[in-house]
Amino acid sequence: MSHEPEITRALVTGAGGFIGSHTVERLLGDGIPVRAFVRYTSTGQAGWLDRVQMPNRDALDIVFGDLRDAEAVRLAAVDCSHVFHLGALIAIPYSYQHPGEFVAVNVGGTLNVLEAVRRQGVRRAVFVSTSEVYGTAQYVPIDEKHPRVAQSPYAASKIAADALVHSYHRSFDVPAVIARPFNTYGPRQSLRAIVPTVIPQAQSGEPLHLGNTKPTRDLNYVTDTVAGLVACGRTPGISGSEFNLGSGREIAIGELAEKVCTLVGVACRIETDDERVRPGASEVERLCADSSQAGERLHWSPQVTLEEGLGYTAEWLEQQATSRWVREMQL
Repeated sequence: MSHEPEITRALVTGAGGFIGSHTVERLLGDGIPVRAFVRYTSTGQAGWLDRVQMPNRDALDIVFGDLRDAEAVRLAAVDCSHVFHLGALIAIPYSYQHPGEFVAVNVGGTLNVLEAVRRQGVRRAVFVSTSEVYGTAQYVPIDEKHPRVAQSPYAASKIAADALVHSYHRSFDVPAVIARPFNTYGPRQSLRAIVPTVIPQAQSGEPLHLGNTKPTRDLNYVTDTVAGLVACGRTPGISGSEFNLGSGREIAIGELAEKVCTLVGVACRIETDDERVRPGASEVERLCADSSQAGERLHWSPQVTLEEGLGYTAEWLEQQATSRWVREMQL
């Protein structure tokens, strides 16, 4: 049996963000040196990497750059055995306003990472996709063979990025794997996302202002998602494959709100906020993952139940509620 691809140094793009910072934390905790690629801003901040106590901090190298800059990406990949590409624009409402920016970052940035992987001799690259590429489920659970249906410019940009990854594997034998998380949530997530939108509103005791409460989502705690990404990096013989990472359990947004209200001990009162409602044909109505391939080939399965994860997230949000820095990071 072949050995797992040894991770001697990992490049993580989007390292200052939600899932990216958790990935950095996990890799450092495993004793792996990490080069964190963070988009430069005038403040010079590295996102969550500036505020979270990371294990083995001396093994963390933070570099600033832009995914659209091919040379910056190439230099970041030098001497890295693995790349975890999480950098992307992800806000679906923003993609309606500026679709060109999503194509430039999500498609062009992925192209630059693929070229860097190809030129620098990286042994394994994990490209993080999204369940949004499937659109509303045509059957459930959704496996990796499900049709891709772009219901937003964001989803279209990710479908295109995935196609580029497959093309580079077939054309140039680039050792790439696509990981496709379903609806990750947990500490450090933007307040725009559904779980950190619902929890603080419930904690306040005021009515919950939500959009469409009928769509279902397959929610997964962030440490489980990261475990799946790391497994994609370490498992031998899977280049060219893609893996859904989900629980196989779907929950409607309205039901989620009720569950959160029960968790924090308040009555659930929901008021519809039209600004949170997607355009009709753009709403993904149903998502529920078939992750059996990840189970069989990666030996991965979720370890944190929805109830446990919501509890952990609620506790973290309550602890952070008074932090001005965290409030600014979440916007």
